[in-house]
Amino acid sequence: MIWKFASWNVNGLRAITRKGLLQPFLKSTKVDILCLQEVKIDDARRAKENFDFPNYREYFNCAKKPGYSGTATLVSEKLTQPKIMNGLNVRPARPDSHSGGRSEEFDSEGRVQTLEFEKFFLVNAYFPNSREDLSRLDFKIDFNNLLLKHIKKLDKKKPVILTGDYNVAHQEMDLARPKENEGKHGYHPRERQWMSKLLDAGFIDTFRYLHPDKAQYSWWATRFGKSIRERNIGWRIDYFVVSKRLASRIKSANILDQALGSDHCPVSLAIDF
Repeated sequence: MIWKFASWNVNGLRAITRKGLLQPFLKSTKVDILCLQEVKIDDARRAKENFDFPNYREYFNCAKKPGYSGTATLVSEKLTQPKIMNGLNVRPARPDSHSGGRSEEFDSEGRVQTLEFEKFFLVNAYFPNSREDLSRLDFKIDFNNLLLKHIKKLDKKKPVILTGDYNVAHQEMDLARPKENEGKHGYHPRERQWMSKLLDAGFIDTFRYLHPDKAQYSWWATRFGKSIRERNIGWRIDYFVVSKRLASRIKSANILDQALGSDHCPVSLAIDF
């Protein structure tokens, strides 16, 4: 069976559904599983909303802070539904020095969902943004390291698919203006080094595996206006990374940059299980 996945930072689930763009995407792509990041809705508000995703079951991990962060995964009703674990259930190894010494729980931000299927684990993650002043860089690296520990543990049981908004461009070809962004958030050496560490731990970047020389982007800044996307001055920061032993099973890995509705576009993956 070929499984079709997509991942999309929607930058607000209510916003993209009001635009009427998410449901047509599901209908046209017929993905088996859609992973969403930055849904920006808390449990109380979600209970009042009437989201309608025909033929899919919804699994949410909302942030405690209203209108912030959060992940959700839509799974086709045709599939045997997975076991779900929300969060990492851990704290940073040390206090977050940029929040007044107060130790923050990663899980309060709704950043990770783990779905266990018969033949694989799917991890939907919304990685922290290290911020323009790099005030959350340490927090992000702590998060990244704990997430890597988590998926390495899962990988001992069955293969892992890790998808989401990683908030990092790994290589020069992954952003339009690498020299201008050297050392800045999203292209900081520590962030890029961690991405290399992830791949060195037995995982592969599926898009780069199939398209080693292709420059294509999944995010465009909005503060400079829509011309940035029209001129394709973007970053590739959304990924499907999988256990290396799945390499021969990958059928496609694409960036769906014609899909509108967010400052990100969806990325997709097809794997033969």
